[in-house]
Amino acid sequence: MTLQQFERHQVWIYLAAILLGLALGTLVPGVAGAFEMLLWPVLGLLLFATFTQVPLVHLPQAARDRRFIGAMLAGNFVLVPLLVWALYLFLPDNPAIQLGVLVVLLVPCTDWFITFTHLGRGDALRAAAATPILLFVQIALLPVFLWLFLGDTFLELLAADRVAAAFVTLILLPLAAAFVIERWAETRPGRQHVVGRLGWLPIPLLALVVFLIAASQVDAVRDALPLLAQVAGIYVAYLVAAALFGCTVGCVAGLPAPERRTLIFSFGTRNSFVVLPLVLALGPESSTAAVVIVLQSLVELLGMIAYLWIVPRYLVPEHPPIGEERVMMDKTGGRHR
Repeated sequence: MTLQQFERHQVWIYLAAILLGLALGTLVPGVAGAFEMLLWPVLGLLLFATFTQVPLVHLPQAARDRRFIGAMLAGNFVLVPLLVWALYLFLPDNPAIQLGVLVVLLVPCTDWFITFTHLGRGDALRAAAATPILLFVQIALLPVFLWLFLGDTFLELLAADRVAAAFVTLILLPLAAAFVIERWAETRPGRQHVVGRLGWLPIPLLALVVFLIAASQVDAVRDALPLLAQVAGIYVAYLVAAALFGCTVGCVAGLPAPERRTLIFSFGTRNSFVVLPLVLALGPESSTAAVVIVLQSLVELLGMIAYLWIVPRYLVPEHPPIGEERVMMDKTGGRHR
């Protein structure tokens, strides 16, 4: 089996891991404490393996495609927050659920976004080049967005020492280690296979993470169950709106079809597992927020299956309508790209 084939089936792997975790946590509730302790090192390994797949050493080159990067940044960090604000008004009056939804929807994905872009006939090379920029911008802007949405409540959460510790140990340190590994692999072509092999780890590690969360948070899942259907509806609405946003922004920016598809997949995918350790660091009172984040991952993966069918066939087909093609030719000096 190739890595691409493995990635095609990841949604079913995660679903099986969640169901198995819920079953084990229900039958053997005593495992919760041990699984919560095991979750942290697994999360660290997951983030390290994932960050090694982000071309961090190519950050300067990525910024050169200003029109595409500009559209990517404007959509993810201006239009998407406005969309999240509109959806926020329909969320249940539950602080933990609101926090989970905000945290996960406000940060663009930097991992399987590339995979789905490739499968959906987008520009995977530009997607890969954009990911380090998306990663660093979201780290900088997420606190600002949460403060705008939550106000003093967010400042109280930020004051918790364990959040800062989780950010340093589970995000900054894996990020730095991944950068060192990438630089080491760049020095000699024969070392590239090490980074390639690490690309097999995120899926099984993420499956283990959601298994551990499901097994250790059975009570939180049970308590949130009446509201999860409403939250899932919010996530579905987000996926629909994000696809339309991506199509519109790509057209306004005059991007060719593969790049417009790339925008759609970027706006539709979110960075759930990167924010997960920050939420888990808040303690048991935010366990429901962690469940909401895991739910978003499942809804998103099912949504990506729909994206793979709809985006290249209907939203951004290979040959645009005549009027749109004329606009594209005008923007590129009479040359249709």
